[in-house]
Amino acid sequence: MSGHSKFANIKHKKEKNDAAKGKIFTIIGREIAVAVKEGGPDPANNFKLATVIAKAKANNVPNDTIERGIKKAAGEGNAVNYEYCSYEGYGPNGIAIIVDCLTDNKNRTAANVRSAFTKGNGSIGTQGCVSFMFDKKGQIIVDKEECDMDADTLMLTVLDLGAEDFNEEDDCYEILTDPDSFDEVREAIEKNGIKIASGEVTMIPQNYVSLTDETAVKNLQRTLDLLDEDDDVQNVYTNWEEE
Repeated sequence: MSGHSKFANIKHKKEKNDAAKGKIFTIIGREIAVAVKEGGPDPANNFKLATVIAKAKANNVPNDTIERGIKKAAGEGNAVNYEYCSYEGYGPNGIAIIVDCLTDNKNRTAANVRSAFTKGNGSIGTQGCVSFMFDKKGQIIVDKEECDMDADTLMLTVLDLGAEDFNEEDDCYEILTDPDSFDEVREAIEKNGIKIASGEVTMIPQNYVSLTDETAVKNLQRTLDLLDEDDDVQNVYTNWEEE
């Protein structure tokens, strides 16, 4: 068992997200726009769009908001074109940070991300400078309080369904998958009546780093807060182990 709680961190993130639903709607709206542009407006024939819709529902985005986003993205004319871009760098004391963005203006996004790093006493690095410290995985979290199975039974069940690894935390179970088979495994788990608290393809640090200096923690938090507030930023990954 790990010394920290992934589920507590996820709940903390969700609470922050719930306090800023506008940001969540913006993030998912852009993902819908890209998915529709790439594969069309029908989720039955567009696996990427179906995945975004599932994410939207998990984040309590209303169905009418999802439908409006799909219709808008499918419309001709003034649709905004978004591009994915990613930045890597270092926070205080060498904390590794990866920032995934979806933007209609890369110059603006690059300037904002660089500013967030600088204001937190960090620095932008080159592509690949920290991503080698992370593994891209599908991560599914099951809340212990919502699960009727014991750890051994759940582990055997999810491994049979295609999961790669299983970890027991203080208050949850973590199920890891190959990123390419994440949706298939998640669907199989749900069909087996196992309630999922959170599920996403994410970047998981190979090792976590603690910060003991209060100034370093404040600086890192400032960078993360500035990135969270930026509508162009989709996801932020770090190897910081929050106490």
